[in-house]
Order: sequence, then C-alpha cells, then structure tokens
Amino acid sequence: MRTGAVMIGLVVAAACRRSDPPPTAASALGVTAPGVIDSHVHLAYWEVGAELAAAGVAAVVDLGAPLPAVGAAAALPVTWSGPMLTRPGGYPIDAWDPGGFGHGCVERACVTEAIAAAAARGARVVKVVVARDGLAPRLIATAVADAHARGLPVMAHALTDADARAAADAGCDGLAHTPVEPLATATVEAWRGRVVVSTLAAFGGTTAAIDNLRRLRAAGAIVLYGTDLGNNRVAGVDGEELRLLTAAGLDDAAIVDALTTAPARFWGLADALAATTVTLAGDPRDDVRAYLAPRAVTHHAR
Repeated sequence: MRTGAVMIGLVVAAACRRSDPPPTAASALGVTAPGVIDSHVHLAYWEVGAELAAAGVAAVVDLGAPLPAVGAAAALPVTWSGPMLTRPGGYPIDAWDPGGFGHGCVERACVTEAIAAAAARGARVVKVVVARDGLAPRLIATAVADAHARGLPVMAHALTDADARAAADAGCDGLAHTPVEPLATATVEAWRGRVVVSTLAAFGGTTAAIDNLRRLRAAGAIVLYGTDLGNNRVAGVDGEELRLLTAAGLDDAAIVDALTTAPARFWGLADALAATTVTLAGDPRDDVRAYLAPRAVTHHAR
C-alpha cells in the first residue's frame, strides 16, 4: 500500500483535479481503483456499451456517430461528438462509414448548422477531419470558432505531419489519433499543452506512431487512452493498447493517468469516474495490466 492511500470513494473526485495518480485502497479482495475512460469509441458502429461497463469502463467519448444516435441511452456515460465534419464523399464516407458517421460540407453555413444540430442533441465535442479527403482548410477555422463559441472542444482526425500541423494552427484542442506519419519537431511543439488520444493499436502500433506519441508527450502534450472502438474490436480495456503505451515511454503510473484522471479532467468526467470502481489483483500504478482482469466492477448511483 502506498503511503497516504485512502478509500477511493472519498477522494477520487479530488484526485481528478490534481496531477498525481488516483489513490487506491487495499481490501481482502484486492485493490480498489477507478474505472477507465476510453477517449475514442464509435458505439453506434459497434453497440457494446454493456460489455464495456461490465469490463470496468466508467465512461467513453464517442468521436463520430450519426446524428440520431447522439444522446441515446447507453449502459455507461457517453460524451458525444455527432458526425465527423468532412467534405462530401470524403473520409470516413469513402472508407468505413455505413451511413451518417461523416457529414460532408462545402460551405460555412453547412458547418455551422451541423455543429448546432449536434449540440442541440447533446453533443459536447466536435470532430473535424483534417486530411486531403477531409474538411476544406478554409472551413476548419469556421468549425473551431463555432465550436469554441459553444464551449465545445474540437478533436482533429489528422494522421500526417502536414495535417497535424494544420489542425494545431487552426486551434484544434486535441488529436483524435496519434499521427502515423513521422512528425516534424515544429509540429510536435505546436501540440504542447493540448491532448492526443493514443489509438496506437488501431493503426498497427507502428514505430513511427509510437515515436510520435513519445515525442508529443515529452513536448508537453497530454496523453489520453483511446482505442477507436468499433474500428478496433476489444470490448473492454485493450491490453495491446496498454503494451504500446509502455513502448511509447509511459510507465504504469502514467498509463493509469491516461486511463483515468487525465481524461476526467479534460472531458469534465470526474463524476463519471467516481461512479465506477474496480477491484484489481494489484495496484495498477505498479502493473497497469491489472485492469485487464478486474475481480469486481461496481457502478455507483450517479
């Protein structure tokens, strides 16, 4: 037991306002710890909310769903973005979208109306596709301005160096994926103080992506655990994602922060984090793989 550790139910919300790892409490059954927040899922693409909740996931951030799905009841708290803003026929419409996950725009009014419609249904984040087959560059700034006027963060799908730099320059708040193309030093520095969602396993855990995440974190970017669930098919905590986070230089305590307190702070999910506790075989700050096989999962009244 770490010095000063106390019962988690009393202190987890406070821990979300600090930078130190969440406290845990030992019991006869094991160690009690917070549930996990997955900062990149597509629940409307793969409807496994109940499975996630049973595996100890406390909350998720859905970064791309058809408008009618936004605000739908789920087995766990969901922060929705609504459809990804892109160009007509662009990504994800030209890739994996079965319908409605992308919203193509060529005019400012279309972007404004799409953000307003999603927000009206309860969306709390906007996602833009910054790519050759994504939203036109002149419209990305419109999306950022409209979203920020509503108090909504903007997450960018940006996988190349040029796209990641363009997203940073446009004022996006986070990268929805770790870029897979090697990043220039100036691009890495441009993301200082902003967030990057890992999703390393979803793109094959390439050497370039792992190195990008290592460098982004070293430059001051905040790492959030995310799996791209739906495109990635692990209905729970993803052991491969944890392994790749380790490969990117995060120790067990840092990965626990990326799983719990860091996303709770960024997304405003302290209450959701406090509402789920898991009983683990050991302290995840010593071995984060304890999250892969919780002995018990408890969802408290929210």
